[in-house]
Amino acid sequence: MRSLTILLFVLPLFGACQSEKSAQGTGNQSSQQSGFNQLTPEEKRVILYKGTDRPFTGEYTDKTDKGIYICRQCNNPLYSSADKFASHCGWPSFDDELDGAVRRVPDSDGYRIEIICNNCDGHLGHVFEGEGLTDKNVRHCVNTTSLRFVPSGEKAPAVLKKD
Repeated sequence: MRSLTILLFVLPLFGACQSEKSAQGTGNQSSQQSGFNQLTPEEKRVILYKGTDRPFTGEYTDKTDKGIYICRQCNNPLYSSADKFASHCGWPSFDDELDGAVRRVPDSDGYRIEIICNNCDGHLGHVFEGEGLTDKNVRHCVNTTSLRFVPSGEKAPAVLKKD
């Protein structure tokens, strides 16, 4: 009976790992880009291989402090806390990005629009329009793993460029 319980717990995890491996194989970026911040395996899974944080688990999902959100890989300023709102979707949500910081590209699923850092091409999440959640009618649904928060009044680290 104990073996069956362990098997029932491990099989779903194996399936999730297999789908992540598939996603990793389709990534167009090296496992660690030279010149950028070192990433943990989890950060690589999300930023380089277009993974997704589990909903409602990120430290920035409900954060309301004033400051800016920068790219975890390259320190590029991406979002202002003034544009963050509570969407209750499970991920940090913003209805605007800092000028020129984020690029929109068609997602490989053919339906969604992926958002990536305009400096390092790191995966941030997806953008959705027409939901009516804010006056701007836009929701950048961003992985906490892709971000670092810099509180208001603190100096952000220098933006890193590819070697």
